[in-house]
Amino acid sequence: MLQKLQGMPPYVAAFKATGEVSKDDYNSVLVPEVERVDKEHGHIHFMMVMENSGKDFTLGAWLKDAAEGMKHYRGWKKVAIVTDEKGLEKFSNIFSSVIPGSSKGFPLAELEQAKQWVAAE
Repeated sequence: MLQKLQGMPPYVAAFKATGEVSKDDYNSVLVPEVERVDKEHGHIHFMMVMENSGKDFTLGAWLKDAAEGMKHYRGWKKVAIVTDEKGLEKFSNIFSSVIPGSSKGFPLAELEQAKQWVAAE
C-alpha cells in the first residue's frame, strides 16, 4: 500500500510504502501526485519511505516505477529513498549518476534528515 506523506513542501512528492505495493497503488496514489508536482513546479523532489521490503512491490509496481522514472526523466531534482534494506539504500546513492538531479539513500532511523535533505532547494 502507498500513502502520500503529509507536511511536506508542495514541490515534494512524498510517500510511505507498507505491505504489498501494486501497480494500482502507483496509478491511484503516486502517479497523480508526481504529475501534479511536475506540472506545478517544473521539477520533482521525491521521497519514498519504505517500511516494507522491495520484495513487497509487485512486478507491475516495479514496471510502473520504471515507466514513471523515464516519463519524468528531465524533472527529477532530488530523490530520497528511506529504507532499512541496504541494497536499495546503496542503489539510491548510485542512481544519482543516471538522473539529472541528486539521489540519496537513508536508513529509516534518519527519516527526519531525509525530509530535510529532499525539501532543501
